[in-house]
Amino acid sequence: MKRMMKAPVWAGMTLFLATAIGVPASDNPSATMPTEPTYKNSIGMEFILIPAGSFKMGSADDADYAYAQEKPQHQLRISQPFYLATTEVTQAQWETVMGGSPYNLERSNPYYNMPGMKARITRPSHPATVSWQDAQDFIQKLNEREGTNRYRLPTEAEWEYAARAGTQTRYSFGDNESDLEQYAWYGGNFLTGGTHPVATKRPNPWGLYDMHGNAWEWVQDFYSDTYYQKSPTQDPQGPSQGDQHVVRGGSWHSTADGWHSAMRKGYPTGYRGISIGFRVAMNANGNG
Repeated sequence: MKRMMKAPVWAGMTLFLATAIGVPASDNPSATMPTEPTYKNSIGMEFILIPAGSFKMGSADDADYAYAQEKPQHQLRISQPFYLATTEVTQAQWETVMGGSPYNLERSNPYYNMPGMKARITRPSHPATVSWQDAQDFIQKLNEREGTNRYRLPTEAEWEYAARAGTQTRYSFGDNESDLEQYAWYGGNFLTGGTHPVATKRPNPWGLYDMHGNAWEWVQDFYSDTYYQKSPTQDPQGPSQGDQHVVRGGSWHSTADGWHSAMRKGYPTGYRGISIGFRVAMNANGNG
């Protein structure tokens, strides 16, 4: 069941786009501000416009729940607006673009073969769990289908900026872990658990669903434990090379323990499990 975005999310949208989390759009004259707050493509993927702006990326030094790779917290600017899909890519969307099930691809994770697991996770409205390279293949074909080259994975910085949605708390809804159940599918076990239909929990303040839980999400960046120590202060792109890529957001199972907004970890580029999917970004300005 897909839940449509509630009206209050976009109340005052004009002011929201102009201020970009308290940073006037005029601070960045090169960022041409699109006029449409939402976009739907030919296969029904829904996108929300994320404005340019600044935020503190990572976890504070005194955050006892955080891991070393989330520190030091550092000020960043996202200089260009971009669109981000309201949900993780579903299996139905994958099949429309790729012409076959993502689960026709061999799994890296042995848990896929546990009794009942396949039946619990291979459903049209659930996230497609695939490798980073699989996600790139999907994006290439989606661009070809739509006659553009605007689709891509978000950068790690863009992902956290959108996940926080103007907040600096542990989660997009505050610091209280007991509220996580309202926003995230999480804490399941491998005997009875699995992914869930997208957009069936509450969205974050910017109207994005499942930024916490359900499936980890690949982003564009290579992973490094220490990248934050030397990250650029504007539009960071991650390390120039590596053998792992970053995943964000935590997943449905109890061992994920990464549902807070700053959590980051790396997985091998070719890893294809049962709890890592992806969310598509789209350039807001032109094709490039």
